[in-house]
Amino acid sequence: MEVKSTKEKRFNKMIAVVSIVIPIVVALLFGVKLPNVEPLSFLPPIYASINGCTAVLLLVAVWAIKNGKQKLHQNVMTLNITLSLLFLLMYIGYHMTSDSTSYGGEGAVRYVYYFILITHIVLSIALIPLVLRTYAKAYLEDYEGHRALAKYTFPIWLYVAITGVVVYVMISPYYAY
Repeated sequence: MEVKSTKEKRFNKMIAVVSIVIPIVVALLFGVKLPNVEPLSFLPPIYASINGCTAVLLLVAVWAIKNGKQKLHQNVMTLNITLSLLFLLMYIGYHMTSDSTSYGGEGAVRYVYYFILITHIVLSIALIPLVLRTYAKAYLEDYEGHRALAKYTFPIWLYVAITGVVVYVMISPYYAY
């Protein structure tokens, strides 16, 4: 039990650092524009599709664990983390090579868009430590702790994945291709 506690403390320290560093680095990179580089304007539909795949795979993972398919659940969740990292790299790459797109909708739909966008961003930041801690609990074979955290992590991650697609669909008419 002592070894697990020491490992968990080490994981928690790393998770805390990663959870702080990633949003700061992303925010800093938003201010960096790579000169003389072709804009990666083809990326938004790709990373929106990654969000859509993540949402579907989260549902598959829940189905798998509820049906006793632990290995499938583990593989799908590892794939979801990989997809999230891929999304993040593409998102950063796009914003470092392309100007930000302003939302052009008017009226009430504008408020809906910004509500969805802001909650998406805030929850995506909060999701970093939740996903990593939930994954670490499973890795350390603390399945009770894993299940307890997953009750919060799953709906937030699903919301972030779905709203990522919604934000893309709402802003896509205003992209300058």
